[in-house]
Amino acid sequence: MFLVNGFIINKRVYKVNLIQKQVSLLSKHIVLLVISFIMFFPFLWMVTNSIKTREEIWSFPPVWWPQDPEWGHFIEAWNSAPFALYIFNSTFTAICIVAIQLLNSSMMAYAFTQFRFKGRDLLFSIILVSYMVPVAATYVPSYVIISKMGLMDTHTAVIISNAISIFGIFLFRQAFMQIPKELIEAGKVDGASHWRILWQIIFPLTKPTFITLALISFIGMYNNYLWPALILNSEEKFLITKGLRQFFIQEGAYGIEWPLIMAASTFTVIPLLLIFVFAQKWFVSAIGDRGLKE
Repeated sequence: MFLVNGFIINKRVYKVNLIQKQVSLLSKHIVLLVISFIMFFPFLWMVTNSIKTREEIWSFPPVWWPQDPEWGHFIEAWNSAPFALYIFNSTFTAICIVAIQLLNSSMMAYAFTQFRFKGRDLLFSIILVSYMVPVAATYVPSYVIISKMGLMDTHTAVIISNAISIFGIFLFRQAFMQIPKELIEAGKVDGASHWRILWQIIFPLTKPTFITLALISFIGMYNNYLWPALILNSEEKFLITKGLRQFFIQEGAYGIEWPLIMAASTFTVIPLLLIFVFAQKWFVSAIGDRGLKE
């Protein structure tokens, strides 16, 4: 028996509880490692296949690592198609869309949380209901509108048609509602405008939420395929998704040149990995503290 914080505890019971906690913690880590490996495995398999020969890719049992890695596949794939242009097009359009979405989503969320007007809750409900509409159902009317505006086969059409994020409005509204009203009132007493309150009071407190939406939106727009494929027809305006498909058809010979296809797929994913590596701290922070520090 021994005394801890004023309580008498049996040594044997204490050791058993400690072992149970350690086993529970270890089992959680093992489960997380297994899940992480399962999620990472497709990318790992893609990278290893990019440096294999065609025979090694189709061999059975599978070859996990080639005897002589063919690193030249990356250079060959890069030179076989204008991937630099495709990546630039996707990155440029995604950055523009993210910037516009952050601006209008934050302004609309500010209006829903700081203004009181008739029909406010009804309007927000309508916005949420529109989020339930399948994206594919909006393609036909959007296509007609873009065509009448004379914006077909332009990056402007891709940017304008994705300028609003319903998810962003909802996410910012929830984050703005966590901000103490005293801070907003203090800003108004000091004579701050709504614009200044938004960017000098609310934005610093919800910065992780902004970064989270920027990360999610950028990945979604960078990987967007179907809608851009419908309105972009010129090869010099292809996004990376359409460019990669074109490479699969032409240089990849419909899946015959799998090493080159895997190599091309690998270096098109690298920008997303780099962004997540640098932004993951804020992404986790937004989930953990809802955008506010206690």
